[in-house]
Amino acid sequence: MVTSNFEFSVRTVVHNGAGSRSKLSDLIKGLGGKKVILFTDQGLTKAGVTGKVTRLIEQVPGNIELAGVFDEIVQDAKSTVINKGAQFFKEKDADVLVALGGGSVLDTVKAVKWMLHNQFSDIHDALAGNTFEAWPQAQPIPIPHVAIPTTAGTGAEVSPISVVFNEKTDLKVSIINPFINADLALLDPELTVGLPADITAFTGFDALTHAIEAYFSPQANAMTDAYALQSTKMIKDNIADAVHEGENIEARGNMLTASCMAISAFSLSLNAIPVHNIAHALGARYGIPHGLANAVLLPSVMENLAPMYLPRVKGFAEALQIENISESPKQCLEQVTTYIRSLRSHIGLASTFKGINIDVKDIEAIVTAVHSDPSGIAFRIPEDSIREVVKEVAGSGVKS
Repeated sequence: MVTSNFEFSVRTVVHNGAGSRSKLSDLIKGLGGKKVILFTDQGLTKAGVTGKVTRLIEQVPGNIELAGVFDEIVQDAKSTVINKGAQFFKEKDADVLVALGGGSVLDTVKAVKWMLHNQFSDIHDALAGNTFEAWPQAQPIPIPHVAIPTTAGTGAEVSPISVVFNEKTDLKVSIINPFINADLALLDPELTVGLPADITAFTGFDALTHAIEAYFSPQANAMTDAYALQSTKMIKDNIADAVHEGENIEARGNMLTASCMAISAFSLSLNAIPVHNIAHALGARYGIPHGLANAVLLPSVMENLAPMYLPRVKGFAEALQIENISESPKQCLEQVTTYIRSLRSHIGLASTFKGINIDVKDIEAIVTAVHSDPSGIAFRIPEDSIREVVKEVAGSGVKS
């Protein structure tokens, strides 16, 4: 672990707790905004969640106006939808971005904000691959921006990363900029209560994956460790209750907090992220939700890339409070992956992509996709390891 020569910055102001959404209008006023576009998805609109937030804006007297609702956002923050969202914002002459939803919504709005700031008319022209902008090249973006997550997993409300599916290249690419994340985030567990158990489960495993890839990163430091290990403990203690007792506000609130902490650690220690690397490639190719891809891949990747995890695995086993931790790193890693598999099963998640129909003939194409994915630039996964992982997680879905 590196203990010097690192940077750590958490820019978003977080308002946490049940009912925190009630602060929305006052916070928008504080940011100097007047004309709001609410970005969300049709699922939340049909479930009535969108209405709960629009009423907060419409019913408060003052100079704030709800200029429109854009609820066309779909899975994976698709580039064409981002273009439409930016155009909608400009047509309504709006000046405030409010994002309500899961990771796809939150990432879409960050990309819209980046487009508006740079005055791009088509995001495809700007995204040939990952875009990394650091200060002083990156400057503050003066567009008021509030994020309200409805899932506890991506932590996209605070991360300086927007993962976009570029439909022209069929690749997931990242926009990394310290000013694209929201100015304010409202973590209100009451808005996550209606989330189905399976989505609660795999988004929670997405958060766990963020914590793990942060802790085992070559760029880990004392501060990212603090966030990664504490979020791991909170996920361990709360994910089952959030899944099995959907109206458990305390558990859901703790998962939102853990998700926020895990992505903060992940974003600030980005380097080797093999689980995300393979998840991006499979998600783009087969339409697998990102959190589910991470959940299925996680223990298999850890075992097949054991040398990456062995030096620090004991500290992670301690965070999971595993009993009788082995002094042997190899055996300790086995204890950790066994624990992860048990937890995954306990909350009802599958161990393979059965039903996805991954063809064994596609494995070489998958290897290429993994190596082409921009998230794998810093750490190139050995080809044999990719093949082994894919064969393991495909399960009986593999066709010979």
